[in-house]
Amino acid sequence: MSRVCFLAAVLLAGALGAQTLPVAEHKLSNGMKVLIHEDHRIPSVAMHFFYRIGSRNERPGTTGLSHFFEHMMFNGASKYGPKQFDIRMEKNGGSNNGFTTNDFTAYTDWFPPAALELMMDMEADRIASLSFDPKMIESERGVVYSERRLSVENNNLRLLAEQLEAAAYTAHPYGWPVIGWASDIESWSMDDLQRHYRMGYAPNNCVMVVAGDVKPEEVLALAKKYLEPIPRQDPPPPVRTKEPKQLGERRVTVRKPAQAPILMMAYHIGAASDPDDPALDVLRAVLTEGRTSRLRNRLVEKDQLAVSVRVESESRIDPGLFVIQVQPRAGVPTEKIEAAVYEELDGVREQGITEQELQKARNQILTGIYPQTATIAGKANLLGIYEVVYGDYRRLFEIGPQVRKVTAADVKRVAAKYFDADNRTVATLVPAKEKQP
Repeated sequence: MSRVCFLAAVLLAGALGAQTLPVAEHKLSNGMKVLIHEDHRIPSVAMHFFYRIGSRNERPGTTGLSHFFEHMMFNGASKYGPKQFDIRMEKNGGSNNGFTTNDFTAYTDWFPPAALELMMDMEADRIASLSFDPKMIESERGVVYSERRLSVENNNLRLLAEQLEAAAYTAHPYGWPVIGWASDIESWSMDDLQRHYRMGYAPNNCVMVVAGDVKPEEVLALAKKYLEPIPRQDPPPPVRTKEPKQLGERRVTVRKPAQAPILMMAYHIGAASDPDDPALDVLRAVLTEGRTSRLRNRLVEKDQLAVSVRVESESRIDPGLFVIQVQPRAGVPTEKIEAAVYEELDGVREQGITEQELQKARNQILTGIYPQTATIAGKANLLGIYEVVYGDYRRLFEIGPQVRKVTAADVKRVAAKYFDADNRTVATLVPAKEKQP
């Protein structure tokens, strides 16, 4: 998960000032957590379901199953048949989506308030009794396999990122892709699917967030009617494997047809709940936010070594990666870019940043993601993500003050802590000629 959610939360907390977002919190008898945010400014409702099941809960041989169920959940259950979820949703003026991450799978519904009971009924149907029709499974398996070919194998950027993570993680399940390895997609069994569904889509493994033009008592009454009768199940077993400390630089080279090389450098960092999280986000902004940021100014503007540079500092349940991605200019050796990047990182490690850079980074964080936090869907999304990834939705309201407390010394400290050559994995895509069959 990218830090977009983190940034959005910062702005939301800042916009609310000393107040917190009003949230009614409940837990159904079957263990499902319900968060309700009442907002009557527009006649619309966002209802999001967050299941604590992602690629980190898979195992070798079943990688990609969480993403597969993101597809399967729209293919019919006992009461509402194939494609009826989408058809009924659209007929009632609503729309929906879903997405899968390393840490969770989420389903997002938007609809008029009058459709709330129908939406609750349809969600309960697919949680309790999803169809496992073999023909539908094979059809969707083909769709997912095709998606992997198009979005990963034929996408140089994503292919390199996949190889980078596979090299950076030697033990933890973050090392395998959310979409799954091709051989696993081909070989999932019916037992694999049913076991994954039972543990992943248990109500006690789910957080439901409802935001918008609703009354909490109305939402809770419908949740008790439709969702509470669904029995709890054994949740996914805890992820016990911890990634061991990296003891030396790792390098990956991918050779395939491409118009230009791509360079990625990843450093292991802490989990979303780590106290270093806010300082790392300020560091990210200092390095790549705006034309005068350190890496963009050096690589793109001043020395003109690269077409673009970006940083992704991932917030995950378990320790993640701080990834620097560079698209070199034509004819510029990747070795020259690497050297320039390390010079800039060493500058922060050794001399730190200025107060001007610090204030600019704070301002960019606090004003960068307003459109997401201004909508009921955005707020529903953030509440669910913070509940699942950070362990408590209330952490959302602490981020603004935490970012304001970050000092230049904090940024220098985290740079020195994480930007160590032994903690680094480097992946390079090298353009190659198409091999003749």
